[in-house]
Amino acid sequence: MDTVAVTTWSLEQTSPEDLTPSRIPDEASGIRTVRAEVPSPEFSRFLYTAVGGDVTWTDRLPWPRSRWAEFLERPGVETWVAWQRGTPAGFVELDGQADGVVEISYFGLLPAFRGRGVGGHLLSYGTARAWDLASRWQERRPTRRVWVHTCSKDGPYALQNYRRRGFRLFDTRTEQEPAHEAPGPWPGA
Repeated sequence: MDTVAVTTWSLEQTSPEDLTPSRIPDEASGIRTVRAEVPSPEFSRFLYTAVGGDVTWTDRLPWPRSRWAEFLERPGVETWVAWQRGTPAGFVELDGQADGVVEISYFGLLPAFRGRGVGGHLLSYGTARAWDLASRWQERRPTRRVWVHTCSKDGPYALQNYRRRGFRLFDTRTEQEPAHEAPGPWPGA
């Protein structure tokens, strides 16, 4: 089986003051970000495949509906969706962990919305929500750390966007992984 070298960068913020927000899109852009408050495995899988299909997100593809539901119903898991004039543009998924730590487990844009200034805004918005997440579900404990990882399979501007938002690198690893063709947004796409 063919393999490919994949570099993974882990980044963090340790204070809400670390966040350097991007500009807020003007009202004419029609961008708004809304929490998907009802856990929906079908909607979350749609977002995952629509955003990650062309950049080889494959780890959740085998998940059955029950696994999606189990994950989404956990306390501390939130999905925030950016919409542009009624169309989903991207999402950020937050995973509250123990002791006031929040992972940005997934973040990305559908291909048609990349390069249009939406990503910086969505990451800023999602990171701000991560900083107040722990207080919403862990008996009012403050978030003390927000972390994320991105890899060389993600879009070419992902690492740069995280750094611009104030995330600092704390680990870099390069490993061989099985080579996959980008699955597209649906099987056989």
